[in-house]
Amino acid sequence: MTDASAIREHMEVIGADGVHVGTVDHVKGDRIKLTKSDSSAQLEDGRGATPRHHYIPIGLVADIEGDRVRLSATGANAVLFEDEGN
Repeated sequence: MTDASAIREHMEVIGADGVHVGTVDHVKGDRIKLTKSDSSAQLEDGRGATPRHHYIPIGLVADIEGDRVRLSATGANAVLFEDEGN
């Protein structure tokens, strides 16, 4: 189990394959809140990408390596677990 208190603001979140997923805004409950401006799953609203906060479950964290949070899922699969919850 990962110690969520070790996850800090501005850490890079990467998939198991090293692909950039986002940047930590902060930990909220059992999820990592990604910054609006750097969430990989930006949604289209007909006028272009709309920056929104996305969340990654803490359970996907495999390791913390320096200033990076490495997930157990690949970058492509990690975005499938993202949500926009409050």
